Amino acid sequence: MATELPVSDQAAGPIVFPQGLLDWSGSRSGGVRRLFDDKSGRPGGIVIETPLIQRLQNWARSFGPGKDRGPLIVILVGGPGNGKTEAIECTIRELDGALGCNGRLVESLIAAFNPADRKVPRRVSLDVGVLAAEPVKLKLEIVQDATIEIDRTPAGKLLISELGAVQSIGSDSIYLCCVNRGVLDDALIHSIEAGDAEAKQLLEAIVQAVSLASKAPSCWPLKGFPDIAVWPMDAETLVEQTTGASKGPGASILGWAIDQARWLEAGQCPAGAYCPFCTSRKTLSASREFDSLLLMLRWFELGSGKRWAFRDLFSLVSFVLAGNGVGKRGVPLDPCRWAADLVEADKAAALGSKPTRENSSALFMLAAAQYQHALFHRWDSASASSLGQDIKELGLKDDNTALGLHHFIQSRKSGYVPASIDGLLGSFVDLLDPALASPDANVVLWGAPDGIRLREFDARFSRSVQDGLDFAISHRAVSPIERSLLSRLAELDERLLLPAVRRKRPTAASRMQRYVRDFSSRLLRRSVGARQAIVPDMETFEAFQKVVADADGTGHELLEVAHQVEDLLNRGDRFEVSLTTTFGQPLPPQRGRAVLVVSRRNVSPREVEYIGRPPPALSFLDVGLGESFQPIALTFQLFKAVRDLALGLSPASLPRSVLALLDTTRARMAGAIVRDRNVQDRPNIILGDGLEISRQKGRFVSVRRGARP
Repeated sequence: MATELPVSDQAAGPIVFPQGLLDWSGSRSGGVRRLFDDKSGRPGGIVIETPLIQRLQNWARSFGPGKDRGPLIVILVGGPGNGKTEAIECTIRELDGALGCNGRLVESLIAAFNPADRKVPRRVSLDVGVLAAEPVKLKLEIVQDATIEIDRTPAGKLLISELGAVQSIGSDSIYLCCVNRGVLDDALIHSIEAGDAEAKQLLEAIVQAVSLASKAPSCWPLKGFPDIAVWPMDAETLVEQTTGASKGPGASILGWAIDQARWLEAGQCPAGAYCPFCTSRKTLSASREFDSLLLMLRWFELGSGKRWAFRDLFSLVSFVLAGNGVGKRGVPLDPCRWAADLVEADKAAALGSKPTRENSSALFMLAAAQYQHALFHRWDSASASSLGQDIKELGLKDDNTALGLHHFIQSRKSGYVPASIDGLLGSFVDLLDPALASPDANVVLWGAPDGIRLREFDARFSRSVQDGLDFAISHRAVSPIERSLLSRLAELDERLLLPAVRRKRPTAASRMQRYVRDFSSRLLRRSVGARQAIVPDMETFEAFQKVVADADGTGHELLEVAHQVEDLLNRGDRFEVSLTTTFGQPLPPQRGRAVLVVSRRNVSPREVEYIGRPPPALSFLDVGLGESFQPIALTFQLFKAVRDLALGLSPASLPRSVLALLDTTRARMAGAIVRDRNVQDRPNIILGDGLEISRQKGRFVSVRRGARP
């Protein structure tokens, strides 16, 4: 759902896309929201409602006449771009209405947060009671940015003093604060060093509540502090539909971006059918492609453990639908005009003009600007040197396609992705590149309702680019831009077969031909894969998504995973603890080992309570330790390892991160077992390669394996 802005905010008129999308980037005006400044940080023009905003609005209404008041202190925790400022503003507007202030509260805060000297204060205090329709005794304090220092006093120390002051006032004051985790940590450290026990207790409770720990307490209200509520802004996903909402925030953002009413009318784009941005908008207008993009964004969250913030999503949509908007020497460009210039440059290349960097690479740049290839943008720029050498040796310096390929690969080093999403998008490619998807994955295309395996395309492109292109065209698998580019690459592929080219340098010709075919195959894979979410480990992502949704363990998926992890931790029907090594040390030779052996440890899904908390981002498993349990976070890497083992993978081939997680769990369990004087599992100690020590009738008995005591 979305809330319309006041009429005055709509007066500027619509902004034509894709040029208007450039301002959505986090490095531009759309990326930073200033409190009560309707010209900043709201790229879509309307407020996106999230579960938190609905919670805050309900909280604000509780201060209306005759209502039971909610918590008096609300602390929103998160980094930049998570929507804290928007949440504060929506809350204030709702509070204004609940108290019958008739806009007076909002106007007072606009003046307070936009002073004449333009220096935004750290804290603003208002007597709300005198502004209400029915006078009440109520004071409001807002800290919109808790990182601000005053007179060189550290932000953490200021936070402690503010919390203490508000708590001392009692029920006559509301405190609303936006803070990042770093300031919280600084405040906790300061409270410990200063010996402030009350502040330490409160800050520890806040830090624990906003963590992802398996036993994180309630946030709203804060456990043990009924007058305080905290909320982690970076815990909830924005790219998945939330309970009770028609669509998620990510779907709303993408829906605004591809709304035909906001774009140039048909036929007005100067680049015509070869505009990559208009082509991308049209492609994403289809429900399958739209849903596939959101699904990949969610899979990235599950696989990486990261979250897309509002600023990240706006920046990503801006980049994939409008490019980076920067031309030569950093001059801003209209995306469609940029595409039209490249179309003209490519026409010159097609007519056989003298090769130049701009003309030769124009068609490659147009193809790369489509959303599929902007998402999965990485090419091996390190190969540009050897490719250039092969072109030189084969005498292809007059070939626009060969030089265009070389110049394009060279340009993929850095600088073409906005810095605001460069890191995230790089991780996105590492995890989900369709070029690395399973050859057995099925893509549904025109004329093939049952799907076509990617290996069918791989096999044809390995024979010739033309063969692969013909197959792709027969199933309408490529856009006009991609079709033109693959046609040029097919001509280059054919030229590399000519005796006149191959005669002097057959090895270079074969190497370059393999490169051209591999490039073409990857281009096709990324095109169809991005449109249908055909990515590496897609079946594992689908299964893991179900497990995360079943975080409370009500289904059978999590229970099955628990049984498989149990097999990983134990050795048969027993659990072994090394007594001669500490965590991280390699085991000594068999003769030098001492191993404590106890009965098999059970693993079961952990019961999660998230009343007053965001939905859990992770599932947890419990490993039995007598009457206590040791929690294990079920990460995507661990889940994937369990599935791979079930398919026959050797445990020795598990990723290092998974081995480290298992070793850490064993070490923590071992410490508890070794220190338990009353362990009830009839423990034995095995020394070397056969001496077994057990306790019988109050004394220790040693037995050589295979012999009687």
